[in-house]
Amino acid sequence: MRRRPGPSTRLKLALSYAGFLFVAGALLLAVVWMFLLRYVPDNSQGLLGVSPNRYLLVRTFAPAAAAAMLFLLVFGLLGGWVLAGRMLRPLTRIADAARTAGKGSLSHRIRMEGRQDEFRELADTFDSMLEQLESHVAEQQRFAANASHELRTPLAISRTLLDVALKEPARDHHELIERLSVVNARAIDLTEALLLLSRGDRGNFTRESVDLSLIAEEAAETLLPLAEQRRITLDVSGDVTGGAARTTGSPELLLRMVTNLVQNAVVHNLPAGGTVTVHTEAYGDTSVLRVENTGSVLPAELVTTLTEPFRRGTDRVRTDEHAGVGLGLAIVHSIVRAHDGTLDLVPRPAGGLRVTVRLPAES
Repeated sequence: MRRRPGPSTRLKLALSYAGFLFVAGALLLAVVWMFLLRYVPDNSQGLLGVSPNRYLLVRTFAPAAAAAMLFLLVFGLLGGWVLAGRMLRPLTRIADAARTAGKGSLSHRIRMEGRQDEFRELADTFDSMLEQLESHVAEQQRFAANASHELRTPLAISRTLLDVALKEPARDHHELIERLSVVNARAIDLTEALLLLSRGDRGNFTRESVDLSLIAEEAAETLLPLAEQRRITLDVSGDVTGGAARTTGSPELLLRMVTNLVQNAVVHNLPAGGTVTVHTEAYGDTSVLRVENTGSVLPAELVTTLTEPFRRGTDRVRTDEHAGVGLGLAIVHSIVRAHDGTLDLVPRPAGGLRVTVRLPAES
C-alpha cells in the first residue's frame, strides 16, 4: 500500500518534547507574573521609595525571559531529537528484521539485549513469530516435496505398465488392467486425502451439533468387517452415566476423524487376537473421544512424529491392501485443530497406542 510521505516519528517526538518544554517555560513565566510582578507598585517611587517599580522590572526581565524561552525551544528540539533517536533505536532494529523477513529470510532473529520493556517484549514476540513461521514454511516445503513424491510413484508405475502393454501387444492385459486399477485407486485415495487435509487446515466448514458417541458407533459399524477379517475385537463404549458427548463441528470431517483413528487402530494391531476400544464421554465443558489398541511397543520418539504428513514409523508400515499413504493421523490432527480441540498420542506400556481427542462441548 503506497502512502504519501510524512514527518518521521522521531521528528514528531522531538517537536512534542520541545513543545512541552516550551509550554512549561511559558507557564513558569506566567506564574512569576501573576504571583510576583503584579504586586510590585507601578509608580515612579517603587516599593517604599527605594525598590524598582514594575516598569523597570519588566524592561529588565523581558529580554532575559525571551532568551530563556528561545534556549528552552532550541534545547527541547535538540534534546528531543537525541532522546527520540535513542528511544526508537529498538524499533529500527525490529523494522530492519521485518524487512529482512519480507525478503524471504526467516532465519534472522533480533535477540534484543537489555531489561524487559515494551520494545523488548515486542522484539521477543517478533522473534517467536519468525521461529513459528520458519517452522511452518519448512513443514509446508517438506509436505509439498513428500506429496509430489507420493503422487509421482503411482504415476510412474502406471506409465511403466502402459509401456509394457505397448511393447507386448500380444500379452494378456487382464493382469495389467488389474494392477493399473490398484495403482489408480491408490492415487485417487492420496488425492482425496490431500484435499481433505487442505479442507481441515482451512477450517471453512459449517458447524452443526454432533454427538461423538453416535459418530463412533457409525465408524465402528463401517470398520467391523475389517476387524473381523483380522480377528480384532472392536468395542465401542460410552459414558457410564449415559450422557452424550456433544460438540459442534462438521459431521463429515468428524466422521472421517473417528474412522481414521479406528482404522489405524485396527490395521496397526496384533496379527490376531488384538483389541480396539473406542470410548466417548462428556467431561465438564469438554467432549472426549479415546481410541486404544493393542500391538507392539512403540518408542516415544516414534509417537511424536505420527501426526506429521507422510511420516511412517518402520514398525507401523503395512504392505497389504490396507497400506496407508501416511496421512491418516495427519488428517486427524488437522481436523481436531480446525475444531479447536487437542490431540494426545500416548504409547501403552503393554503395546499399542492410546489416542485421546478433546473437543469443546456444545454450549
